[in-house]
Amino acid sequence: MKFSEQWLRSWVNPQVSRDELVARLSMAGLEVDSVELVAGQFSGVVVGEVLSTEQHPDADKLRVCQVSNGSETFQVVCGAPNVRPGLKIPFAMIGAGLPGDFKIKKAKLRGVESHGMLCSASELKISDDHDGLMELPVDAPVGEDIRAYLQLDDASIEVDLTPNRGDCLSLAGLAREVGALYNAPVTRPQVASVAVAHEEVRSVEVLAPNACPRYLGRIIRNVDLSRPTPLWMVERLRRADIRSIDAAVDITNYVMIELGQPLHAFDLAEINGGIRVRMAEVGEKLVLLDGQEVTLRSDTLVIADHQRALAIAGVMGGEHSGVSATTKDIFLESAFFDTIAIAGKARSYGLHTDASHRYERGVDWQLAREAMERATALLLDIVGGEAGPVVEAASQEHLPQIAPITLRAERVEQMLGLRMEGSEIEQLLSGLGLSVAVAGEGQWQVTVPSHRFDISIEVDLIEELGRLYGYNRLPVRYPQARLAPQAKAEATVDLPVLRRLLVARGYQEAITYSFIDPKLFELFSPGVAPLMLANPISADMAAMRSSLWPGLVKALQHNLNRQQSRVRLFESGLRFVGQLDELKQEPMLAGVVCGGRLPEAWAHGRETVDFYDVKADVEALLASAGAAASFAFVPGEHPALHPGQTARIEREGELVGYLGAIHPELAKALDLDQTVFMFELLLSEITRGQMPKFQELSKFPEVRRDLALLVDHDVPAQSLLNTIRETAGEWMTDLKLFDVYVGKGIDPDRKSIAVGLTWQHPSRTLNDDEVSTTTQNILTSLEQRFNATLRK
Repeated sequence: MKFSEQWLRSWVNPQVSRDELVARLSMAGLEVDSVELVAGQFSGVVVGEVLSTEQHPDADKLRVCQVSNGSETFQVVCGAPNVRPGLKIPFAMIGAGLPGDFKIKKAKLRGVESHGMLCSASELKISDDHDGLMELPVDAPVGEDIRAYLQLDDASIEVDLTPNRGDCLSLAGLAREVGALYNAPVTRPQVASVAVAHEEVRSVEVLAPNACPRYLGRIIRNVDLSRPTPLWMVERLRRADIRSIDAAVDITNYVMIELGQPLHAFDLAEINGGIRVRMAEVGEKLVLLDGQEVTLRSDTLVIADHQRALAIAGVMGGEHSGVSATTKDIFLESAFFDTIAIAGKARSYGLHTDASHRYERGVDWQLAREAMERATALLLDIVGGEAGPVVEAASQEHLPQIAPITLRAERVEQMLGLRMEGSEIEQLLSGLGLSVAVAGEGQWQVTVPSHRFDISIEVDLIEELGRLYGYNRLPVRYPQARLAPQAKAEATVDLPVLRRLLVARGYQEAITYSFIDPKLFELFSPGVAPLMLANPISADMAAMRSSLWPGLVKALQHNLNRQQSRVRLFESGLRFVGQLDELKQEPMLAGVVCGGRLPEAWAHGRETVDFYDVKADVEALLASAGAAASFAFVPGEHPALHPGQTARIEREGELVGYLGAIHPELAKALDLDQTVFMFELLLSEITRGQMPKFQELSKFPEVRRDLALLVDHDVPAQSLLNTIRETAGEWMTDLKLFDVYVGKGIDPDRKSIAVGLTWQHPSRTLNDDEVSTTTQNILTSLEQRFNATLRK
């Protein structure tokens, strides 16, 4: 909500500075986003009148103008296309200072003297319009200072309101708040019923009373829309960030900003029969005011006549029924639409309007008639015409009903931490328009007005008291509690430990959205139906992620596109598997890696990271809980990973995650021109470990045997190691795989795997026969299972 400070102060004017007012509004929950001056800093600019113009003798695009400031006439050379005799414009005289420290001096343009400058709105920083001179009304007083005439010593204040505060989407609502905050009187414009000049009406039928409990309409005949909107209204709308269009539209926008009630003006000649408020028919089409044609859905409330739809209710009118320069008679609409009926409709058609913004948050259901009378009075005053009677269709049973609320002083003290006087409570709540009646000792019966949809229970009232009293004034008390120490599970490792481990290994933590582009979801999980959001932020954030990889890869792309050649990212978060009836939300830990193995430096080469570098990082994670031996890396398949560089990570046969290089087709689709490695692990499995146990150190020597085994290419090293552990006996203390070789000297279909085995007895020295026997048993098992032989 954007508004003019001067306009607000015409309603309520507390004796405080602009900065203090802005700070108080923010502290009251109406966060101020910006404060912008409505014009640049300038001086010496007055209302001027162009008396005559002549062609410049040496320039086709320049005119030599005679300009009056009310007492003198000056020769000014001007190149604006709209300069003409009789025009009133901002005139910067010699000595004037314009925005940007620009001083006006006597000058010659193509040999012709110029004594001043005729200004556009952009040159005065009033608006971005630089197409020509700023045209002032014909009754503008020549010679008056332009700042005083346009009241430019003003600021536009933008307030970012939470969705529950739709009552503040108007000057009336904001003035009510300021009045309550400062206990200042609020001067509301007097709205009286307009005298009826004719009896012409159109019938109004509300066929969907639950969506439109109240609808008012009135015919205004013989309007003259060629009349311009008054400058004061244009300026107030401009400072509220609304562009002037024509008098009828400007007046409806003005009343919407002033009172908070959206209105719409139809061209009466385009209405066939009466008005019908109904749900749209399937496939019904409507060309909107912005020119686009939409196909309406059956859940959309429309304003229609007896032949066709005229507007999407509470969102936007139709092009063919809107007012234009030829309109002579107007049908003015003022209605209350149910919040639920309007919510999301504008977005579903790719729209967002000031009207839908208000109806989605709640509009005062008792405001429609007052707004109708206010708009009618302005129309008659500005464009003339004759007003007819107001036709109203209302369904009392569908209008909001708010029961009175009991407020207790002891409850206020309990929640706010301070005792408030009863008179202060009554003053603060009454300032918001609430009706407060004493209902006993320390109790009040509070009746909530129709403009406050967000107040329904006692704590809502207490929140209002705390907000108006001032959050910064509430006493600060630290919570007190008797806390017993909690037992810490020593067999688990906490997530912060895993985070620190990855950071120590060169990773950076990323936080990405839980909802992703459905197209990206399909790339990483082809053939899987995503869980779709019912009301997404945008079309490319409509699917809940089933993996952390899509978000991490997008973050990696972002970094690569900004010349970051070495990227290591990890994230912990939930993935969402299945649909709502069987949805699983699983905590995961995932990472993506690409680029150099080590940071660029003189002491080492520029080798790129490979599969085993990332596997080492994953192994460090798995070992952090002390249960590394329970995990195994098994060749696997995943649609997002390279078929030949994918490992399933299992714990006692159960899948706990994946590790591998990104699939070439996926990399091509994502425009990644280098190899990216990814891992993703179930957090619940990698944080579960084993209790550490002390084992006495042996005083006896170790015995080591190294074996170089020849096996077929398709034999996993993990299978060999598992078999060795099964056969090596209880005294084996260490097993290392320290070499893999293929190439010259061995069979092309075979590979050499070298392992080191270490034994140590706790109470004696092992002899060679024992070690040799065990080694032979290992070789026999390997030969039987894998056709393994010792390399000669």
